Amino acid sequence: MPQHSRISTTFRRAIAVGALAVAASGLLVGCGSDDSTATSNPSTSATTSAAASSSAESSASAAPSASAAASASASAPVTSPGEAATAPPEQPEEVPGDFPGPSEVPVSAEGQKFLDALKSKGIEPAADGTMAVSTADFICQAKAEGKSDVDTMVFVTAMVGTEASAAGQELTQEQATANAQTYVDVAHATYCK
Repeated sequence: MPQHSRISTTFRRAIAVGALAVAASGLLVGCGSDDSTATSNPSTSATTSAAASSSAESSASAAPSASAAASASASAPVTSPGEAATAPPEQPEEVPGDFPGPSEVPVSAEGQKFLDALKSKGIEPAADGTMAVSTADFICQAKAEGKSDVDTMVFVTAMVGTEASAAGQELTQEQATANAQTYVDVAHATYCK
């Protein structure tokens, strides 16, 4: 056999083996999805027949083998999650009439006394005063738990600053600290029991 035809045959065999490897890996990728909803066992007959036909056609070019692998992987069934996992509820739940809740929370009589005392000291609480009353609740709770005045003032100053921002006001650090002290004094005098 001449040297040129031996190299050509060896080259064609190498191409055929490469095409077989590509086809086999394509089939393995197509069948190896690890999907728990698969309902049948994968068969090895496609891989076996592809290997047999590829070795029989070792003298053929690589293009037909590559197209056979592409059509084999394209015809592989695609699995998807079961309908129960992705289906929307049959009837949507009705939204309550007061969703997302009442727009204003009523302020108790003690809370109103606290708000009136703040106003008399020159502090205008934001919106309906619920943030100021929440701050008073915190002040009373901190006092009941025996928290230090320093710890309480750190949080009250932050709460006062947040409330001022909600009301569209900008406070300096000194103003926030002074207002926080007023909150503490008024809460102890009118709100905490």
